[in-house]
Amino acid sequence: MAKKLGPRAQECSSMAFFFLFLMNFHMLHAEDELDLLLSFKSSINDPFHYLSNWNSSDSFCLWSGITCNNSSRINAIDLSGKNFSGELSFSIFQLPFIKTVNLSNNNFSGSIPFGSVSSLERLDLSNNMLSGKIPQQIGLFSRLKFLDLGGNVLVGEIPVSITNITSLEFLTLASNQLVGQIPKELGQMRSLKWIYFGYNNLSGEIPQEISGLSSLNHLDLVYNNFTGSIPSSLGNLTNLQYLFLYQNKLTGPIPDSIFRLGNLISLDLSDNYLFGEIPELVGQLKNLEILHLFSNKLTGRIPDALSFLPRLQVLQLWSNNFSGEIPKDLGVKNNLTVIDLSTNSLTGKIPEGLCSSGKLFKVILFSNLLEGEIPKNLTTCRSLKRVRLQDNSFSGELPQEFTQLPLVYFLDVSGNNFSGRLESRKWEMSSLQMLNLARNRFLGSLPDSFGSDLIENLDMSQNRFSGAIPRSFGRLSELTNLKISGNQLSGEIPDELSSCKKLVSLDLSNNQLTGKIPESFSEFPVLGQLDLSENQLSGDIPRNLGEIESLVQVNISHNHFHGSLPSTGAFLAINTSAVAGNELLCAGGDTSSSGLPPCRKTIKNHTWWFYIVCILGALFLVISVVPFGFILIRRRLRNLELKRVENEEDEIWELQFFSSKVSKSVTMEDILSSKKEENIISRGKKEISFKGKSILNDMQFIIKELSESNSIPLNFWHEIAEFGKLQHPNIVRLIGICRSDKIAYLIFEYKEGKNLSDIICNLNWERRRKIATGIAKALRFLHCHCSPSVSVGFMSPGKIIIDGKDEPHLRLNLPDDLICFDAKCFISSAYVAPETRDSKDINDKSDMYGFGLILIELLTGKSPADPEFGVHESIVEWARYCYSDCHIDTWIDPMIKENLCINQNEIVEAMNLALHCTATDPTARPCANDAFKTLESAFMTTSSCIKNLKLSSIIT
Repeated sequence: MAKKLGPRAQECSSMAFFFLFLMNFHMLHAEDELDLLLSFKSSINDPFHYLSNWNSSDSFCLWSGITCNNSSRINAIDLSGKNFSGELSFSIFQLPFIKTVNLSNNNFSGSIPFGSVSSLERLDLSNNMLSGKIPQQIGLFSRLKFLDLGGNVLVGEIPVSITNITSLEFLTLASNQLVGQIPKELGQMRSLKWIYFGYNNLSGEIPQEISGLSSLNHLDLVYNNFTGSIPSSLGNLTNLQYLFLYQNKLTGPIPDSIFRLGNLISLDLSDNYLFGEIPELVGQLKNLEILHLFSNKLTGRIPDALSFLPRLQVLQLWSNNFSGEIPKDLGVKNNLTVIDLSTNSLTGKIPEGLCSSGKLFKVILFSNLLEGEIPKNLTTCRSLKRVRLQDNSFSGELPQEFTQLPLVYFLDVSGNNFSGRLESRKWEMSSLQMLNLARNRFLGSLPDSFGSDLIENLDMSQNRFSGAIPRSFGRLSELTNLKISGNQLSGEIPDELSSCKKLVSLDLSNNQLTGKIPESFSEFPVLGQLDLSENQLSGDIPRNLGEIESLVQVNISHNHFHGSLPSTGAFLAINTSAVAGNELLCAGGDTSSSGLPPCRKTIKNHTWWFYIVCILGALFLVISVVPFGFILIRRRLRNLELKRVENEEDEIWELQFFSSKVSKSVTMEDILSSKKEENIISRGKKEISFKGKSILNDMQFIIKELSESNSIPLNFWHEIAEFGKLQHPNIVRLIGICRSDKIAYLIFEYKEGKNLSDIICNLNWERRRKIATGIAKALRFLHCHCSPSVSVGFMSPGKIIIDGKDEPHLRLNLPDDLICFDAKCFISSAYVAPETRDSKDINDKSDMYGFGLILIELLTGKSPADPEFGVHESIVEWARYCYSDCHIDTWIDPMIKENLCINQNEIVEAMNLALHCTATDPTARPCANDAFKTLESAFMTTSSCIKNLKLSSIIT
């Protein structure tokens, strides 16, 4: 019996076999090269016919993507970004003189083939859907200088054989699903200049042997599971310019040797478990531009040596345990643009020269123990855009110059000891969108102008402001949140406030306001929260206030209101505490939950108008009953009224509308007559949607027919009633239901427009930006202004309608995931968060994941739902890889590439937000309110063209 070869012998045998093939392939003729190319073409899908000129009638040297040498032999193939799919063919790696193969940014699948080409110098297969393990034979490409396999779905460990490619200068395996440790043999690859291993599941310690890579310029190991300490031997990498180790599980102090890497431009060790102090040795990093050490456990003082780094632009040390004072000369000799030292235990004052560079645009110092006044150097810093100083112990007056900075769009000084009067000064903050002065000691009248028509959030609560609410506040047309509670304001509520048509939250509580609630408050179209408690208001509650369908939370407690509580809208379910302290107020209609005594039903002679109302009401009942011939029966369904209709076939139908306008326009006959084949607009497994129209006034609406109506549980209809109350400009409203024992219809408002999925490829950046903002506004309303919060369910561009003004309108999923009552039912949408794929556990965080994916699609033009792209997780990992490695020219949608120079910062910050929204850990995702603010802030930032620099920062 023949003796079985051992592993070593087998490897030698394979190598010998390989070199025999190598000799034969070098003898290939041009005809053979032609056959190999045609074989490659036949194996792939080319949807845009990019390879249409690949035919034998022309020389292959003239074919698209082909470059030949002087001997007319193929030496380069560049087919990047052509939307090819199919399995990667072996034939392309048999070309004998090939030096460059670039198949990146396509949809190739299958495993990585290996060939017999010893001449290959550059291989780029990045951003495809290649799977399986990296083949051991990869090491046979002995002349490679550039190897990029990033952005695929490769698994397994990094093969040791890859370290045989000693000529390799650029190595990227980022954004895959690789596991295991980095091979120690990597230290033998002396030519390496770039290593990108980020966004994998690599573990273990960072090998000391990397220190042998004396040519290394860029080391990126981010978003892995590396443990242990940072090897001190990394200090031997004297040519290193970029060191990115963030988002791992590294512990221990930062080695002193790191601070001797004098060529470092960017150092990011954030989001680890590092402890200890930053040594004064940091002053040796004279070329450092970016220092990110945030989200660690670092302690001690911020070293003075940072003040003497001449090129330092971005300093982010937030969320650590630093103490002591901020270095007094910080900013004087630096080139600062961003500084974030928030959430530490810093004391003392803000350094006088922080804005000496004249380029500082972001100052984030909140949640420390800082004190004193704001230095003049900062108050006159006209480059500032975002300032957050809240929750410290700052004192003194808010400097006059500070309220005249033209670029500041976000200013938060809440939770300090600022004092003085503000009404007499001239505010000239033309870019201001968010102003928070809450929890200070300001006094005098409220300012009547801030020099900006863009203000959306205004919080001046818990101060000592007095006098009347300025009528000029009614000119703040973009205002969504106004909070001036906890002051000493008096006088009546100005009727002009009702001009703020975008107002979602209004809090005037705990003041000394008198008079009535303005009748015009009933005209707020999207008001969700109203707090008028703890005042001296009186009179009746406006009857129509309960007709605001978006209103979900009202507090009118501890005033002097009298009369009957409205029996509609938010007042139906109002609790006792929200109406307490109004002795003359009584419960009318169905407001028994308020705890108020029922209103007496006696009629006084002088209320002659009451008789007219009764007569008109009786006439309305007669007119309603006679023509339609049905019996009106009152019943309770989540405090909403249904009409029960018996038709000519003795079928009982229940009809319910959530809008008085719709109830006057749409009849049951309109609904039933619209159920025609030609009116079908979509068909699913459990529902069919029709387009309907009212005979009375041509009002259009959408009907969703639900089959198996008798199997739908009662609690579903209770929840549907709550959906009917939702009203927001960026949400498609549920306007009614119509059901019998056998079938049910849900009626939605009709929005003229197209699905985002149908038009996204033709949108410019300005339009995409507006759409992203509108979606964020809708989520903020659902998550933050509805009580309880409402989840969309799962989001996709196909569920978002874009109207003629580029305003998005979200179509919400119904309770239980579109009538999914089977316990075995699960969601398979590519836009659903990983934790909800096999369950029905949908919440606000899963909504944010879907929003993040839509943002990625708006930015890249790539869809996670594309079947040729594979499972949606890959697009997230691919986006993380591209974002980390600053390949902005490769990941941005070509349709918006022309906007890159002007809007690059906006685009990069939007991708930053998208990646946080799609974090695997749901708790790491931002809430809708923070996402909206971040997006708005990013879109206010002036951009510049910096192509090879990536700031891995979270907007704070």
